[in-house]
Amino acid sequence: MANIHWLQHVAFEGLGSMEGWLQGMGHNLSCTRLWAGDTLPSPDTFEGLIVMGGPMGIYDHEEYSWLPEEKEFLRKVVDQNTPILGICLGAQLLADVLGAEVRANPDKEIGWFPVTRTNDVPDSLVTVLPEEFTVFHWHGDTFSLPDKAVRLYSSKACLNQAFLYEEHVLGLQFHLETTRNSAAALIENCRAELINAPWIMSEQEMLQSESEFDRINECMHTLLEQFFSL
Repeated sequence: MANIHWLQHVAFEGLGSMEGWLQGMGHNLSCTRLWAGDTLPSPDTFEGLIVMGGPMGIYDHEEYSWLPEEKEFLRKVVDQNTPILGICLGAQLLADVLGAEVRANPDKEIGWFPVTRTNDVPDSLVTVLPEEFTVFHWHGDTFSLPDKAVRLYSSKACLNQAFLYEEHVLGLQFHLETTRNSAAALIENCRAELINAPWIMSEQEMLQSESEFDRINECMHTLLEQFFSL
């Protein structure tokens, strides 16, 4: 049994399939709702940290006054060698904390698109996820690769889709935790982003297959078990 803490940036973006799986495995979950003004915990009160996504940018300090404090918190957790998983905005925040550049991607990537594993992925993760598979995306920004980090996956629209830093910091630009319900919540709250563009799918295309969500969720749970040693 492990104590897993997670950071939530907006009310409509939660843990997705991870919540039920982690609880079903007997792990303790706690959450800081940054959007609601919750206080961040001491970094020594949990064995793993999950940093979720959100529609804001990592530099939107004026609108989201808690961002600088969150970044300082993440630096402390990184320095303690606690396993950290960052998803979408969470991956961008971790890249920034590790000294990489976060910037607008040439194209927004929203919907189901394949990612391909790079050749230098550590063996511990090679056996967990497929070499190439279609995943769910919803992002407009991207990040450069932090020093000492290994690129894990790329897509045609975005070079850095995932990275691993010193075995304990994992950043995923894409989403494996998304369920059909959580995708519908994203669509409802971010519908203005669904424009006609090369790497943006329609609402109908994104929600048409329940089995696709089940497939990526299974990958997410396997990755959680491997990365956090659960």
